[in-house]
This record gives sequence, structure tokens and C-alpha cells, in this order.
Amino acid sequence: MINLGVNIDHIATIRQARGTTYPDPVDAVSVCLAAGADSITAHLREDRRHIQDHDIERLAAIPGLHLNMEMGVTDEMVAICERLRPAACCLVPEKREELTTEGGLDVVAHKARLAAAVARLSAVGVRVSMFIDPIPEQIRASREIGAAVVELHTGHYANYFGAAQAKELDALADGAKLARDIGLIVHAGHGLTVENTPAICGLPEVEELNIGHAIVADAIFKGLQQAVADFRAVMVR
Repeated sequence: MINLGVNIDHIATIRQARGTTYPDPVDAVSVCLAAGADSITAHLREDRRHIQDHDIERLAAIPGLHLNMEMGVTDEMVAICERLRPAACCLVPEKREELTTEGGLDVVAHKARLAAAVARLSAVGVRVSMFIDPIPEQIRASREIGAAVVELHTGHYANYFGAAQAKELDALADGAKLARDIGLIVHAGHGLTVENTPAICGLPEVEELNIGHAIVADAIFKGLQQAVADFRAVMVR
């Protein structure tokens, strides 16, 4: 069974839009787990546009929670992750002006800096993932710097249709196979919906999907528990 990680960032986005104390993203944890989620993902961005420091601190303190902390590769974020020691972290590219993470890390170009971050975080027991496009050079570089996991960026696949989407799916399939063959754990995520998730579930190397925006969007109409449960049902099928 593929694991389902639920990203709760956009629950915090709704809270921050009004500057209130609600909805509290931490309250979503028990609902998501009860509906079939295996882990919780939260991205502490440099500009703190949604998840705040007190959110990630409370999430990290929940006993037994498999927390995946998404983060840019900055000294500040690495130090926070070292201190909180979540079960896992995913290193992502981050730009202040972007609406959401656009594309994968360039591991090849920033090999030394990323290797140093991986070493620091691995030393305190955090399993480190690289969020990358399914490009062979990036996959091999992720292995060379000591990352345990690659999360393949599915954003292009999710945004395309027809032949273009099929081409992206082929690239993800090839990338997943290469990653597994060289000893990496394979995750995938970004832009996935109930409609486009089944094909990604068909990639045998993929062990986990991380899904956030679509779940929170669906939850507006049918509730968070049902939104998570629907994704789990699609993955089971």
C-alpha cells in the first residue's frame, strides 16, 4: 500500500488570511489520521505565509506523529529542523514571489550546500528527501549527497493533458525506476487530485504520495475527513 501524506499548509493559509487563531492546522492531524493518512506534511516557509513556527513546534511535539517538514535549504531552516527533529524533512526550492513551489531542486548545481544540509539533518535522525524533477542527473546527484528519499515533482504531469501528460508520466516512471535501482526511496507529489492520482499509484516504485491543496479544496465542500478518505480510496483501488 502506498502511504498517504497530507499537507496541511492551506488550512493555515485560511487562518492567516484573517489573522485569527482558527482554523488551527494542528487540529487537522487527528482528522487526517482517522481518515487514512499515514503522515502529515507542513512547509515552514521563510516568509511564514501559512505555517508558523508555533505550528511546526506543536506538530513536532505530537507523540508518534510521522511529521514531514518541508523547508528551503537555509541555515535558519536547517537549525529549526535539527532542533525539532521531525521524522522526516523534504528539501525544496523556495522563492518569495512564487505562489507555490515551482519545479524541483537543482541538486547538481548546489551539491555541496545540499550535502552539508543532508549530513546535519541525518546526524540527528531526520530522514531527508530531495524534491526534484524526474531527471536522471538530479536523481543520481541526490543519491551521491546521501539523501535517503527523492520526492518526484508531479506538477508538470498534473498541469498537462493528453499526449503531453502521457510524456510526463513516462518521465516519472523512468525516474522512479532509476531512483529505486540506485537505492533511493521514492515519493511523489505536487498538484495531484482525485482524478490524476490513479496513474501515479500505478508506478510500482512509489511508496508515498504527498497531497495538500486538492484535499483542502475538496474539504470545503465535503469536509476534511471525507476529502482524505476519498484520496485513500482512490489509492487503494
